[in-house]
Amino acid sequence: MTTGRSPGRLRAGTPAPVTAPAAAGGQPSPAERARTVAARPSAALHVLGAGTTAALAAATTADGRTLVVVPTAGPLLNALAGSPVGDLPARLTFTDRAPSRLRQPVRALVELAGWLSPVPASDVPDAVVAFADASPCEALFDVGLTAALLRLDVAEVVLHESHAVEHVEPEDFVAAAADPVTAAEADLLATESEALARLHVRVQAWAGRRDEVRLLGLDRFGVRYRVESPRGGYDVRVAFPEPLTQIEAFTDAVGNLLGCALD
Repeated sequence: MTTGRSPGRLRAGTPAPVTAPAAAGGQPSPAERARTVAARPSAALHVLGAGTTAALAAATTADGRTLVVVPTAGPLLNALAGSPVGDLPARLTFTDRAPSRLRQPVRALVELAGWLSPVPASDVPDAVVAFADASPCEALFDVGLTAALLRLDVAEVVLHESHAVEHVEPEDFVAAAADPVTAAEADLLATESEALARLHVRVQAWAGRRDEVRLLGLDRFGVRYRVESPRGGYDVRVAFPEPLTQIEAFTDAVGNLLGCALD
């Protein structure tokens, strides 16, 4: 494992380009990270004139529609009905949290801003199917009963990660795909716990006894850790030689990492 800077010189939350082996396959693009974070099942919805509410569910479909399930009770639907143009400015916020207990547990935050409007009744069945294909959830069963389906026409995508803020073009956001490994992170942490524990021991030995290494997350590019110390901290990625295209390859990829030397 190699790094371009000394760990002692990195501030808390600063990503460090650590890879193993040397020819490892890089990092996800901001558009992919944004799409991955936006695949989280829950989000907060802020609508001008209606305040903030917790969306029951939200998803971006394969054809690029950003859909939100909201309760029929409350001021939101009344505010939309009262809009002279049929929509309202809105911001949908997704928060991505690490699976480990960290000083700063939020890995990333994505804001999708645009114009919110009801999905026309004739389009609801198709939209529900597209939503379910992208992100199955129980809230869809309530659409038409105690919940309504809305669409956000996205005009701005902002990714907040560590100390960096990236503005992603909406077209790039739509064209990107969510990381399949991150989507299956909880299951992989359970099924691959033994191999990941062995890798954790090796990264801890590399970081030294004075610093504490905690798992930051999994993605198709590798295994991410946060190294915390009294003076701050930094992030490292133990990267796969090539990005994975399916989660079935994760087991072998981690096994290969265990066979590599950490520099």
